[in-house]
Amino acid sequence: MSKVLHLNENNFKAEVLEANGVVLVDFWAAWCGPCKMLGPIIEQLSEEMPNVKFAKVNVDEVESLAARYGIRSIPTMYIFKNGEIVDKLIGLLPKEALKNKLAQYL
Repeated sequence: MSKVLHLNENNFKAEVLEANGVVLVDFWAAWCGPCKMLGPIIEQLSEEMPNVKFAKVNVDEVESLAARYGIRSIPTMYIFKNGEIVDKLIGLLPKEALKNKLAQYL
């Protein structure tokens, strides 16, 4: 079973904005090639980094969140810490680079 949460307008506030600790939110779409390549990396990191919450927002299904966060290209990942945005990453990153980036905020 996947540890990656799927976010929508109903659970975003509780799972991200009110969360303690580090949350990575991946804004993606089913038709996006780099997003498909990033998916397994996020799944692997969710297993390897239990102290980070991993979540995804499908920009086609939850357009309101994509608009609120100004998503212009995907994949775009936001890193939140204690409900505040601490970093924004655009594009496909190698697993180790993403892992190192997340580790900076733990």
